[in-house]
Parts: sequence; structure tokens; C-alpha cells
Amino acid sequence: MVRRSQSSNPRSPVVLSGGADWRTRAAGQQRTTGAELTLPRKQSKRIKVLGNTIEALRVAINAERPAQARFLLSRAGALVRSIPASEISGERRQLPDLRKKFAATTAKTRPSTAKKPAPKPSAPSPKPKQPAPKTARKPAKRPPQPARVPDLGDRYINRAALGYSTTSTDKR
Repeated sequence: MVRRSQSSNPRSPVVLSGGADWRTRAAGQQRTTGAELTLPRKQSKRIKVLGNTIEALRVAINAERPAQARFLLSRAGALVRSIPASEISGERRQLPDLRKKFAATTAKTRPSTAKKPAPKPSAPSPKPKQPAPKTARKPAKRPPQPARVPDLGDRYINRAALGYSTTSTDKR
């Protein structure tokens, strides 16, 4: 149970939630792409942000950070679409090259699913082969044993020193 109200007022309504609202909460916390961010209003600022985004994109691709590069590619695309083509011809030419470079780096780092060819058998060695050592089998799991109590044996306990019996000098 989760207490939803953090108020110190004892009369305020308190809703105890068992955590069933996690799906709706997670839906509101989905990752954003760069295109969803607000763009600067002035065109000069947009051009400046586009230049910074392209530089950061180049760094992310070189450092092989695919999530950051994907975000920045989306952001740069949104900026390019919002600026007239006549003002950003250089940046427009850089973006496809960076997309290709990003695709090449992600394809390189992606694990290959193709089967590897079986190794070719080597030439027979002149020495006779020895059998492979046998691996020890793991013993079957036994149920847990209770903890052992140490055996104290036949020890002498001085009951008189502990006050449980009378000493030989005490006479009643």
C-alpha cells in the first residue's frame, strides 16, 4: 500500500493505492524524441541551435552513443524542417552524411545473428591422444540439515560455586 497524500492535515482525504496505477503513470513517462522539444522562436537562434546540435551529434556518433545520437538526429531533422533551405545549405549537406555514419556505426556494433562456420579439423598430431579428464559430477542437493550442537561431554560443573548446592562446610 502506498499513501498518496503527503499532507500533514489529519482531515485531508488520504487515498491508499495498491500500486495499480503504474501503467498509466509509465505511459506519461515515455521517452521523447528530439523533435518534440520546443524550438527557439527567432530564426537566428534556430540556426545557432542547429549548429550546436550537429556538433553534439558528431561527438555522440564518434563516441558510439546510439541513444544520444538518435535523439540528436531527430532534433536536427526538426530544426532543418523549421528553417528555410536557403539559409542552412551547409548544415543540410552535413546531416545525410552523419545519418550514414550513424547507420554504419550501429550496424557495426549490433551483434551478428548469422551462424559462424564450424572450425576445420586440424591435422592429426604425432602423439597419441589421451582421453579427456572426467569432470566431477555435482552431488544431488540434500535437504538442509539442522545446525549441529557441540557435544560438551562429561564436564564437571561446580554447583556450589554457582550457589545451587550447599558446600561441605555448611551444615544445617
